[in-house]
Amino acid sequence: MSLFRKIFGGKSDRSEDHIPNEERGKYMPDVKLPVDERFTINFKANGGKFLYCENIQEVRKSLENILVENDWEGKTVMCLDERLNELFSNFEFKTSKKTSESTFFLTTCEYLISDDGSLLISSNQIAEKKLKELPGNFIVYATTSQLVENIGEGLKGIKENNRSRIPTNITTIKHFKTVDAKDFLTYGSSSKNLYLLLLEDL
Repeated sequence: MSLFRKIFGGKSDRSEDHIPNEERGKYMPDVKLPVDERFTINFKANGGKFLYCENIQEVRKSLENILVENDWEGKTVMCLDERLNELFSNFEFKTSKKTSESTFFLTTCEYLISDDGSLLISSNQIAEKKLKELPGNFIVYATTSQLVENIGEGLKGIKENNRSRIPTNITTIKHFKTVDAKDFLTYGSSSKNLYLLLLEDL
C-alpha cells in the first residue's frame, strides 16, 4: 500500500503520482490519490483514530495501548465475533452481548470505503442491532485488503463473498465524533468514538 509504505518505511522514487498539484501544469487534471491515501485522509477528517500495524503483534500492542489510554482495562467489552475472542484471548476480556453492560464494542467490518472514509458493516458484525443500540466506543479490526474505492464496490464484494447467504442489516459508520445537532446533513446519524486497528496484509 503506497501511503503506508511511505509513512512507515520503505523507499520510493518520486513519481508523477506524488507531485503536488500546484507543481503540475496549470491545465493538467488533478492526480487521483491512491485508495489507501484517500481512505486515511477521509477517515481522519470524519474524526476516526487510525493505527497502522505491520503484523499481528503490533495489532495486539496497539489494542493494549488503547485500553490503557482510555482506562478500559478490565472493563466489559461487547463482542459478537468469536474469531476476535480467539485472536485477542490473551486479554481475558469480560464479554457481554448487552450494550448496557459494555464499555466498548470490538468488531471487524466488511470493507473500508476510500471515497468517504466510512466503514461498511453488516449483520456479520452487528447481527440485527441498530448502530444507536451499540456502545458509543468502537474498536474495529480490519486489513488493508478490505480497502475499496466506493460503497458499490463494497456491496459487490459482500455479494461475492456470501453467495449462499447474503447478510442483512448492511450499513456504514461514517461519523466518529460528536455530531453537531444543527448540521442537518448528519441528522439521525449515530456518531461513534472509533479506533481502527489496520493490519497490512498485502
